[in-house]
Formats: sequence, C-alpha cells, structure tokens
Amino acid sequence: MAKYGLVIDLTKCVGCQACTLACQAQNELEPGEVWVRVESVEEGRFPTVSRRFQTVQCNHCDNPPCAQVCPTKATHKRRDGIVLVDNNICIGCKYCVVTCPYQARVWNEDRGTPGGCKLCATRVTRGVQPACVLACPAKARTFGDLDDPDSEISRLIVRKRPIRLRPDLGTGPNMYYVRGEK
Repeated sequence: MAKYGLVIDLTKCVGCQACTLACQAQNELEPGEVWVRVESVEEGRFPTVSRRFQTVQCNHCDNPPCAQVCPTKATHKRRDGIVLVDNNICIGCKYCVVTCPYQARVWNEDRGTPGGCKLCATRVTRGVQPACVLACPAKARTFGDLDDPDSEISRLIVRKRPIRLRPDLGTGPNMYYVRGEK
C-alpha cells in the first residue's frame, strides 16, 4: 500500500494561484471556497525585503488531530494516508476545523460541513496526479508514494531536504516544503 505525500518547492512557486483554481474546479467549489491557499509572506527589513509564497492546505498527517476529535469518525485517514471527510455522517460540530493546527480546514456554511484538500483521492485511486500538481506551471509540486524509495518524491526529499511544518506537534504532516536559503 502506498503512503501519499506532497513536496512543494517554494523556491519555484510564483504565486500564480493555478493550484488554487485547479482545486476549486476539480472539487466544484463555490466562488470564495478555497481548499488550497497561496499566501504572500514578506520577510526582512528595509532595504533588504523579500517576498515568498506559502501554500496552506491539508497536510494529510500521520496522526491527524482532526480525525482524533471527530465524534462520528466522519473525518478519517485512509490506509494510503489521505485524510478525508465523509459529509454524509458529519454532524457539523466544527471540532476538526478548530483543531487543525495548520488552519487547513474550511467551513462551508451552506452545507454545514468542513472541506479541505483531499489530495484528489478519486483521481489518485485511478492513477492520476492531483489537479494542483498538474496545473502548476512552475512544476513546484511533486506528488507520490513516500514509502517507495525509488519514487520521484522520495528522491526529492533526500536531495532537497524539505521541511515539515510544526514537527513539534507530533502530527506527522505528509506535506513537505522546500524553502531555500534565508
């Protein structure tokens, strides 16, 4: 069984939002509902100021706090590591939204349920890359099997040594970020 993850090379990201739009289209989201956000981050002090982009989306954690607090188990992790929400059994308590340390869950008021990156689980099951990966014109996103040492993503992790967000939380995020030199 594969264990899926994503490496985002922030040194290549140009902030074009193609990943955001691809996700919205793939998941038929309402205008303004965003499961993949690209945030602009300014660093430094004048006159040495720089801008980089940071994506925010579900980290598909090994130990997802959102699934641990879900009273109905609507939020669950598949064997391949993808974290999903079953909206048919979700009671709308918002525990998962509040608990996510990455602020990656999005509440949909009309549906009364949360949403978030699904790593395009239905596409992945068919052997197709997530929409955000294919849409990225800068090729900043690499998706694959983290347990396969010969996969492109595993080789990239060894070569680029990307970081995981907030390792101190013990969630084991399966999203990795190449940030480059500061």
